[in-house]
Amino acid sequence: MARGALWIIPLLLAFGCAFRSLHASPGDVDPLYRSCVEKCESTGVIGKSSIQHCQFPENDTSVENPWYMQEPLYLQWKQLNCRSDCRYHCMMQREEERQSLGLSPVKYHGKWPFERVFVFQEPLSAALSALNLLMHFIGWLSFFLLVNYKLPLRPQTKRTYYEYTGLWHIYGVLSMNAWFWSFIFHTRDFDLTEKLDYSSAVALLGWNMTVCVVMAVTQLLAWAIWAGTTRHPSRFKLWTVVIGGALAMLLEVYDFPPYKGYADAHAVWHATTIPLTYLWWSFIRDDAELRTAALVKKAK
Repeated sequence: MARGALWIIPLLLAFGCAFRSLHASPGDVDPLYRSCVEKCESTGVIGKSSIQHCQFPENDTSVENPWYMQEPLYLQWKQLNCRSDCRYHCMMQREEERQSLGLSPVKYHGKWPFERVFVFQEPLSAALSALNLLMHFIGWLSFFLLVNYKLPLRPQTKRTYYEYTGLWHIYGVLSMNAWFWSFIFHTRDFDLTEKLDYSSAVALLGWNMTVCVVMAVTQLLAWAIWAGTTRHPSRFKLWTVVIGGALAMLLEVYDFPPYKGYADAHAVWHATTIPLTYLWWSFIRDDAELRTAALVKKAK
């Protein structure tokens, strides 16, 4: 299989399983949780705690109201409101009760109960998404400098000899875009950020985990076959990425609740993609140097 047909595979592999289906979960159908949320939304109180955002009902924030009755714009943008806060505090309260009874954590609205840090809904996943974004930027920038300023260019057109330059530029831009929206989504999960994250990850809403795993395995096999049939000097880097990607996929299959409220399987998966991204861009640079040297020699 030609490398040109395989360039999109790591993008799909990296992000095809980056989302989790959001549907009714054991936690949000729990009668105690539901009654807590209903009471909180109507009274603005959970136990002895008052929910600040319930002092700004969504229907009462019109411009005609006094300024002190309107929720600040930055809080409106972050979608921190009465409902989201009630759901969060009721979830944490319910999980404390479950823990005291020796019960395991359960999901609420399709997601595990995470400890929120300021506005960061999943702080560890958000931080790791930002690191992945940085790794892709560094990888893409180093590739750009290599092919445009360090390797020889075609004398007549001043374009690169490497025939896949454009494809890897597209891959880099799409990857950085996807990880940017992954960071936003893990910071604040609501309808808009969810759709931007999924669409930016070149994912179709409605995919389930079975389809995701099948696609990832197919992509890994395609690269494994190419790595096994080529004598590329950097094929061992590619093998590391393929094997590491396969092992990382197990984290998406074996989904476990967040340790200490922060590190779930998805967050650990984000962590594994950081070194794999470094190796992947290193392989791309090596391939550019190899192909350029071969084409320059052929042109002489």
